[in-house]
Amino acid sequence: MTILLPLPLSLPLPLPTTLAAAATHRPSEGSVHSWDLSTGVDGPGTRFVTFLSGCPLTCLYCHNPDTWRMRAGKRTRADDVIAEARKYTRFIAAAGGGATVSGGEPLLQPVFTGELLHRMKHELGLHTALDTSGFLGARATDALLRDVDLVLLDIKSWDHETYRKVTGRPLRPTLDFARRLADLGKEVHLRFVLVPGLTDAGENVEGVAAFAAGLGNVSRVDVLPFHKLGEGKWQALGKEFTLHDTPSPTAEQIERARVVFERRGLTAV
Repeated sequence: MTILLPLPLSLPLPLPTTLAAAATHRPSEGSVHSWDLSTGVDGPGTRFVTFLSGCPLTCLYCHNPDTWRMRAGKRTRADDVIAEARKYTRFIAAAGGGATVSGGEPLLQPVFTGELLHRMKHELGLHTALDTSGFLGARATDALLRDVDLVLLDIKSWDHETYRKVTGRPLRPTLDFARRLADLGKEVHLRFVLVPGLTDAGENVEGVAAFAAGLGNVSRVDVLPFHKLGEGKWQALGKEFTLHDTPSPTAEQIERARVVFERRGLTAV
């Protein structure tokens, strides 16, 4: 007969940090491309940014196509990411920054993303940001979003056909997620990439601006100029960069787009 002995009271079983982690019955881990300290482009202040691997979109101007495939990343435990971030918490706090989970698309790995956000916020005491296209917004549970102080949301086009041309995916899920964030009162920084001849049509910019203004929770709009800094990565991966001959927008074109958002009462930078 097998006798089962009780565990000693001095050695309690470790509990998962979040309900999402509990559902996996194992330490949370995910596919990580890299991490870095960033200032000004991944949320306010200096931030510890974790870039996850895997993305369902194939944006024509993506500057990190090496993050598209999840298997191209390194399997990494949440413990290891938190340990790395912990090294910089004093510096980040002094710089008024925080932590951002980016990609790729972090919501392709919602359990791992939720674990990182929860621990960054409650264990390290950092302001948290989720950088997402919104296409997989339905995968973000309300519990995950409670651990997010700011959402960096990309709306790449208002015209549905242009959006599909740019990303290979439909626009509707992103709009649905944006409305859900508004209903939850979650602060959003909206980002719009201005690509001459592709997303810069007046009615397209106006459509994004009208939608953003109607949400009521967009505190900032970043009008980002298209660039070709990632073209070398496309070539290294044997992929055709179809925007090779597309110029970056001029300062006048960028300012014209910003004015469209500002006329809707939005802060555009």
